[in-house]
Amino acid sequence: MYRIFVSDDMGMLDGLTAALRDRTAQPVEITAEAIENADRLADRVAETEPDALVAGGLTPVDAGVLSATELDLVARGGVGYDNVDVETARERGVTVTNAPDYCREEVATHAVSLLLATTRRVGRYDRQTRNGGWDWGEAPAPMRLSETTLGCVGFGSIARETATVADGLVGETLVSDPYVDRETAAAYDAELVDFETLTREAELLAVFAPLTPETRELVDAAALDRLPEGATVVNVGRGAVVDDEALAAALADGPVAAAGLDVLPTEPPVDSPLVGREDVLVTPHGGWYSTAAQADLVATVADAVGAVAGGEEPAERVTVVGAD
Repeated sequence: MYRIFVSDDMGMLDGLTAALRDRTAQPVEITAEAIENADRLADRVAETEPDALVAGGLTPVDAGVLSATELDLVARGGVGYDNVDVETARERGVTVTNAPDYCREEVATHAVSLLLATTRRVGRYDRQTRNGGWDWGEAPAPMRLSETTLGCVGFGSIARETATVADGLVGETLVSDPYVDRETAAAYDAELVDFETLTREAELLAVFAPLTPETRELVDAAALDRLPEGATVVNVGRGAVVDDEALAAALADGPVAAAGLDVLPTEPPVDSPLVGREDVLVTPHGGWYSTAAQADLVATVADAVGAVAGGEEPAERVTVVGAD
């Protein structure tokens, strides 16, 4: 019997139970509870002794959880894995997987949608006309997109898809990513630059970076102050990569004219300085969402569990520095 504990705290894994039974060769016992507290999760893991833990985006898989029993696998149901202590997992020999490509098209489309909506002041105009207004000059004048520079903070698969979609809309694309070479950027008609150069030149700043110690609040007051006057900031990566207080200040006092955010440092937001502003569009971390993406996510997670249960190497194993 292969035991699996599923914490689908964001409700993204509909159909996973059937998929796990279908893709795991041996009989399975599945416990499904949405848990967002690390101590509570550690207690439940110790009680149920699963072989595999499927973790949603809000499931905190810390050292205590990883030490509660002998796990084979932590399968993160999403692109990132910042809620998983991957170093402790490596030390304990626990395989960590994620689903890096299941929503590449959806998030890229969402990023471009936010760029278009914010630069063209769509949300602001819509709210105005709903209230009986009809004044195109009320909002700051938009830039002509073909004369703007798109700057991508992080250049993984979603950012590359975004660059491809936006190629015919913007003037040029710059990329800042310490793990990408110039040849890779050039393949997407983009130029690799350092972060300071990116933030000096990008009228459209699009954040795709995962949350790591190096990227936390990378887009801070200094970075935002370097942006050209009238800049737009879009974040579809992780909320805490952007300093939300600094972004609110940059919107109030310049140089940022508008922002589009699918992610926030705290989700759902609590006393956010950004939610409710006329110059900010906020969506509820829904950039990933489509019927096809949800099906792909479930299949990717189930395939990872099935592979590890069968003694095989999973396709989407997270590579940790220092791992064998």
